[in-house]
Amino acid sequence: MNRRTFIESSIATATLASLPFPASADEHRINPVGLQLYTVRDLMKKDVPGTIAKVASIGYKEVEFAGYFNLPPKELRAMLDKDGLTAPSCHVGYDVVQNQWAKAIEDAHIMGHKFIVCPWIDEEQRKSPDGYKRAAELFDKAGAASRQAGIQFAYHNHYWEFIPAANLGGKLPYDFLLGSTNPDNVKMELDLCWITVAGKDPIAYFNKYPGRFVMVHVKDLSKLPNLDASRDNHAMITDTAMNFTPIGGGLIQWKVLLPAAQKAGVSHFFVENDEPKDAIANITASFDYLNKLRF
Repeated sequence: MNRRTFIESSIATATLASLPFPASADEHRINPVGLQLYTVRDLMKKDVPGTIAKVASIGYKEVEFAGYFNLPPKELRAMLDKDGLTAPSCHVGYDVVQNQWAKAIEDAHIMGHKFIVCPWIDEEQRKSPDGYKRAAELFDKAGAASRQAGIQFAYHNHYWEFIPAANLGGKLPYDFLLGSTNPDNVKMELDLCWITVAGKDPIAYFNKYPGRFVMVHVKDLSKLPNLDASRDNHAMITDTAMNFTPIGGGLIQWKVLLPAAQKAGVSHFFVENDEPKDAIANITASFDYLNKLRF
């Protein structure tokens, strides 16, 4: 089955009859709706407090940081508190996990993060013979340390983790990371768009690896790209992002995926758009769609 068939047929016709929904129809929804602040990074660079206030005014209750914009955590936490927001999660670079993990955990406690997420393994490391093995070992070690401090480590995917890797004997890197790390130490923040781009079924992963998925990224796209594993990752991401839309404006079947994620134990849903043409308009439309969505 090709990727387009999967999106337009298999997901669209999937049954939700077996999902254990609450009695009240009003509870069949995503609440609270969160935002990955990478989406509004250009605005944050110019006006952090104003952007945070705007995000809150739209209706978002949770945010996920991708950098602190050169501000101390205490100052950022005060802004969140002022606007009634919480930040259950943040993204940090691989280098931070490797070299500044104690500081990241300390900052997380100040910010109120419950999760610290690594969203990227450098391409050169991924190509090296033992690159994924080293990443799995680092993630396990970091996750064990953060758990002792009451913080959960997680990994966020792009598309390439679902492409067979020669240095793994043709195994999918995502499967390798799941199978090579302690489930208690390393959880997953599944990007529902990027796994879709790769043509894999997120619900199958939810079912195969119960308890591993704690958060998801929610973003939509108008058409699937021509997936080319030989291309530079940054170029592939940028080209694909040109087709990202506000949530509900694309081809992903949210009425199927979101309740499946809830059933799998996902408790945080972060809207994201890597390259929005108008960030505020985009996140407003996405919030409105998710706030009204019932399933």
